[in-house]
Amino acid sequence: MNVITAGVGQGALAIVRHANEAIIVDSRIPPSDDKTVAFVKELFAISLKGHNVRGLILTGFDDDHCDIVGTSIVLRKYRPDWVMYPTYYKDTKEAKGVFALIDEEERLRRATSSPLTRLSVRLDRLSSRILTGLSDNFDFELFSPHLEDMDCSNNCSIVLKLTGRGPRGFSYLITGDTENPRWDTINRLFGRALKSHVLAAPHHGSKNATHPAALLNISPHTVLISAGVDNQYGHPDPAALRAYSRVAKYVFSTNMEGGVSLLTQIGKTELTTTLVQCTAPETAQV
Repeated sequence: MNVITAGVGQGALAIVRHANEAIIVDSRIPPSDDKTVAFVKELFAISLKGHNVRGLILTGFDDDHCDIVGTSIVLRKYRPDWVMYPTYYKDTKEAKGVFALIDEEERLRRATSSPLTRLSVRLDRLSSRILTGLSDNFDFELFSPHLEDMDCSNNCSIVLKLTGRGPRGFSYLITGDTENPRWDTINRLFGRALKSHVLAAPHHGSKNATHPAALLNISPHTVLISAGVDNQYGHPDPAALRAYSRVAKYVFSTNMEGGVSLLTQIGKTELTTTLVQCTAPETAQV
């Protein structure tokens, strides 16, 4: 199993691979930078070769996680079996475009041998947090969203533990933009069940999404932050970096060294993360 955290600036896009399957998490491609579009297309071509893309998880509908260009590439070229998103709709131009695209793909594939299934998830609407039938090689455990804390788009983000089955698998906690008020509830309800080998840092390393008690329960070996170089928000926040460094052995961010992608995988003795320069995806060997 491995996780590729793509360097897409101030946004999020990751590829999780295990055995012959892949799950894509979020779809951000900055619209103003054609080089980034070309990079993501080549990264997909390299990293998804020989892999069946089982699903696309959109953690939320803000355009730094849910982008029409990235979503279109995934749905039309790689034809996942399903697309998952939170049961929450943010009425924006980007969200309207993404939903129209999902509607069209669902219609076009309805009478084919590979229909597109849409999964709108919210904890209070489900009989179980364990989502089944989505993959042969991954397990899915949902922690958020829930109606009681859906006070803003960030706190409607999907929080989900994706675990690769078998001895070469590990657990990867997907967090979207979830902020501390929602983490209060998640941590209170689920505690040690949050424990994961790898944490995708919530909200690009914002201090408002760095929850000390939840971090202690997650107890990650590695923290992966997706943040833009010289971004206007100052992500990742120095306080967040200090908090992550106290609980994790390794902390990496895509805004390191002028912009990188991150390849996290099982090494000989522990998880390792390699920095891949965004401008040369052919060197990734992913």
